[in-house]
Amino acid sequence: MVDSLTDRTRVRRLSDNASYERSALDQLLDEALVAHVGIVDADQPFVLPMGCARRGDDLILHGSSGSRLMRRLADGAAACATVTVLDGLVYARSAFESSMNYRSALILGCARGLHGDDELDALRTLSDHVLPGRWDDIRPPTTKERAATITVALPLEEWSMKVSAGAPEDDPDDLDTEPWRSIWAGHVPVHLARSTPIADDHVPTGVPAPSYLTHHRSGSDDH
Repeated sequence: MVDSLTDRTRVRRLSDNASYERSALDQLLDEALVAHVGIVDADQPFVLPMGCARRGDDLILHGSSGSRLMRRLADGAAACATVTVLDGLVYARSAFESSMNYRSALILGCARGLHGDDELDALRTLSDHVLPGRWDDIRPPTTKERAATITVALPLEEWSMKVSAGAPEDDPDDLDTEPWRSIWAGHVPVHLARSTPIADDHVPTGVPAPSYLTHHRSGSDDH
């Protein structure tokens, strides 16, 4: 059994969909752009979406130093992060069996705050993941901007995944009963795709979009 599996992360509902393969987790995190991160503060749960990126054995997150959630994460509060990629829509012969294909991960742990060169490297990791190729073209963060930012690393030590893929699993009666047996059923693949770049009003006339924007327009085709 893998080291990441604990009683807290063991998948019990639809356990056949569970995955504990680290390579599958890495692939998911290297594709996903957003994590939903939760803590409990004064008996109140708080969950917020934020950009994320994997750096080795850590999930990198960042946010405002004015954020209660980010301050608690940097202080080592117990946290839960979930990451999901939608892979398809499942059209079954009943509303009950209709569903979605997806890959999702649940990560539990305590983050650590990052500082100095380690934090700058983590910020570059985030930029390279969300905006590939952009870091070398733009102004680096100033001391003031970095002071207004909290960057943390959540270790990938306690986690599990669920994966749903393929065709619908219809009730056998629906497969044998008209009119349900005669309707179309199956799944429709879904992926995130970058579209044509749109320049802001301050770009001088004649300045083309950088090549890394058009190179990464194909979304999941890159994977």
